[in-house]
Amino acid sequence: MAFRTALSGLNAAATELNVTANNVANTNTTGFKGSRAQFADVINAGALGVSTNTVGSGVRLAAVQQQFGQGNVEFTNNNLDLAISGEGFFTLADATGFVYSRNGAFNVDREGNVVNAQNQRMQVYPSLAIGGFNTGVLTDLRLQTTQSSPQATGTGDVSVNLPANASTPVVGPFDPTDPQTYNHTTSTAVYDSLGNLFNATFFFTKTANPNEWNVALTVDGSQVGGLNTLQFSSTGALTAPVGGNVTFPAYDPGTGADPINVSFGFANSTQFGSQFGVNSISQDGFTSGRLTSIDIDESGVVFARYTNGRATELGQVALSNFPNTQGLRQLGENTWGESFNSGDVIRGQPGSASFGLIQSGALEGSNVDITNELVTMITAQRNFQANAQMITTEDQVTQTIINIR
Repeated sequence: MAFRTALSGLNAAATELNVTANNVANTNTTGFKGSRAQFADVINAGALGVSTNTVGSGVRLAAVQQQFGQGNVEFTNNNLDLAISGEGFFTLADATGFVYSRNGAFNVDREGNVVNAQNQRMQVYPSLAIGGFNTGVLTDLRLQTTQSSPQATGTGDVSVNLPANASTPVVGPFDPTDPQTYNHTTSTAVYDSLGNLFNATFFFTKTANPNEWNVALTVDGSQVGGLNTLQFSSTGALTAPVGGNVTFPAYDPGTGADPINVSFGFANSTQFGSQFGVNSISQDGFTSGRLTSIDIDESGVVFARYTNGRATELGQVALSNFPNTQGLRQLGENTWGESFNSGDVIRGQPGSASFGLIQSGALEGSNVDITNELVTMITAQRNFQANAQMITTEDQVTQTIINIR
């Protein structure tokens, strides 16, 4: 009996050494979660409730329980390296279905999908045309390699200050090629539907009427329409046109693109002081652009950024969690699978409910405490030696009994 009891102790100590060795071996494994061996004593079931002097029959392995504590976050230079600060797992898809991982070392495959080292595809919530994300659907995160489409200029805003003490030009009528026929100019860029760039210049001319100016527009030197009147109040605020919008006639760029139809708002323009000043000019057109980078914010939104300054939302990282994470099936390669004991999967967005935030350009390291593991190793080694000594002692007792004459 003592042989069997001591043997169970040897097996338990060996198992604990195996668990500890696995933890130590994965100290530098990204997203690894350490395990802990849990043991239970063995009591003869037939003796339960019969005597308080029952001697146990040894020890057994009750469970090898994973510890899902947070690992250290280490920063990298790769925007596709992701770390979760808090609860949740990355949701990955392969031929067998969905798997879950804390390893955020991702790269791009030949088809543009964001995958891990096992070619399991990261899952995201797709973006909606009206803004936001469809959180009821999962899809592969695929990086766009095509150019960003151009957009023709349609509207813009011009905020300038026109000097209140300006004089009417002595030379007339207005001629954009003759500086003596106008007071001030300023320029901005406009784009046609093919993304071609044109220089748009505004000409401001003081009229003979009090607080009144004319504004004209040229595109690449060609005048677009005639003169448009801007009327200011005695306090310098724009009063006409109502709303401040000036719509210019269509301009044919001659590039095969659609005519440029543009309306500029002058509502923020003023007539103060004695100096001309440009506060701001903006317009909504842009040229085509090439993909330059992928950025992921802490809420998991994936942005594709282009050379034209535009950013497109490609999706939002989908995180998953479970009522009992320790019930997950270990699949190897730092991945887990859903099981009956884990409960049904709970999906959500980073930063919402109990889900953690995403850190781009970083990886979560192993949560193994090497100092604690070395102490556990020494303890398990002592337990192994003690149980081996127990077998030796029992062997000596048995030999003594056999040698009785």
